[in-house]
This record gives sequence, C-alpha cells and structure tokens, in this order.
Amino acid sequence: MSTSRQLERPDHPRDAETGRPAPGVVAEATGEPAVRLEGVGKAFDGVPVLRDLTLAVTRGSTVTVMGGSGSGKTVLLRLTAGLIKPDRGRIQTLGMDITPLREEALLPVRRRMGFVFQGAALFDSLSVYENVAYPLREHASLPEAEVAERVHRLLARVGLHDVDGKLPAELSGGMRKRVGIARALVLGPELVLYDEPTAGLDPTNARLIRDLVEGLKAEGASETAMVVTHDLEFARAVSDLIAILIDGGIAEIGPVETIVHSTQPAVQAFLAGEAR
Repeated sequence: MSTSRQLERPDHPRDAETGRPAPGVVAEATGEPAVRLEGVGKAFDGVPVLRDLTLAVTRGSTVTVMGGSGSGKTVLLRLTAGLIKPDRGRIQTLGMDITPLREEALLPVRRRMGFVFQGAALFDSLSVYENVAYPLREHASLPEAEVAERVHRLLARVGLHDVDGKLPAELSGGMRKRVGIARALVLGPELVLYDEPTAGLDPTNARLIRDLVEGLKAEGASETAMVVTHDLEFARAVSDLIAILIDGGIAEIGPVETIVHSTQPAVQAFLAGEAR
C-alpha cells in the first residue's frame, strides 16, 4: 500500500450547515485538474516575472516546470500554494479557487498539499523527528504512538535511520533535502510541490534525490506532483509532462521526448544552455 493511502487526509472543506463546498471551493468534476492557472501575472517592484501564464496540472500526473534562473519557477510554486498572490489572473488548487482567499481560508487546502522547499527550510532548533512531526502536531490530533509510527515510516522511506535526535546543522545537504521530503509527505498530501530538489547538491546526492522522487512517484506516494528545476536529467526521470517557462509564460508543454526534440527555437536554445 502506498504511503499516501496509509495516511488519513483532511476532508475537502465544506460548510458545516449545508454540506456544500465552503466559500472559494469549486465542486470537483471528473477530470478537473489538480492545479489550474489562468492568465496569471506577477511583478515585483514593477518588474514583470510572470505574464499571462496559463497552465493545468492533471490529477495523478507529475508536471515539471523548467526555466533559467530568475525565470519565475519558484514564484509559480508559491502562487500555487497561496504563499503569494497574483497581480492578475486566477489560480485553482485542489478544486479551490484560492485567488481571493485570505490566509485563514487557505489553511484547508494547504493541509492537502506538501511543499519541499529549495533549501529544505527545516527548523534549526528542532530535531529531525520534531521537524517531520511538525505538520502532524499542527494539523492533526493523533496519539503520540501514531505520530511516531508515521514519522519513522517516512524517515525510513527516504533512507534515514537513527537520525531522530540530530539537528539540521548536523546533516549533509542531501540529508536535509530528504528530511524535507519526509516532512512534506507526512500528512499524505494529494499534491506535492518540489522547489529545485537537486539544487546545490553534488552529483551523488542529486542522483539519490532523483531516485527517491522517481520511486515515490512509482509508488503513488502522492496523487499529483508539480516540480520546478533546471536539471534536465531529473526532469526526464520523474515527469509525465515538462513545461518550459520563458519570458514569463509557458513556451511549450508536452511529454519528455517531445520537449527534448522541440522544434521551437527558444526551447531549443534553453535546452542547449544558450538562453536564460
């Protein structure tokens, strides 16, 4: 049984009296994408980063967004998670139109996703065990025995044993990334967002992370994943579709081999390392 099927998931948010979807929730329909961005624009200090971007991530798929440094890949993930707001356009995540929602109203959808941050974003003062247990303590009411079972199961799955009491500073970069992945999966998310999971790692650790994410995908450890990376080998290993982000929009999206053999000059230039 896959990890995600073993973990209880928060209910889809509904109004307590009517039983209908809560404000901001779009009734799920067959084939409804897990993520849909429509005409999204975002600028910082007047400088456009995303321009009229449209993208859909089908449930059950892994879509990898590739682009150069500063192209807006991480901004795209943060918008999808509701961590920042678009200047224009609409974002629907896990059936919920998150565009107009305030922080408190976003919590139900956040509980249904996991976010693997580029730098792992572990709490420096907490042990590995407490870092992975943190989402359970924040969003679930579980006996300590069940918390321990879930934490140890996920740590074992990412290849980390006997590190419960270590602090993040005592771990290598690759180990911190794996702890971050375990934490992202501990609530059994429907959607996992990976921000540059191999960035800053040596080739050996990058390969370990690639093999881990590829294995988790094969096992169905999350229903859907959205990845941003500049690592083509990583993207080839884990993706159903690759989307190329150029000049603030999706220049092309398709299966791995379609993108690798793209006839679009801008996509060819990016893949050849001739454009940023």
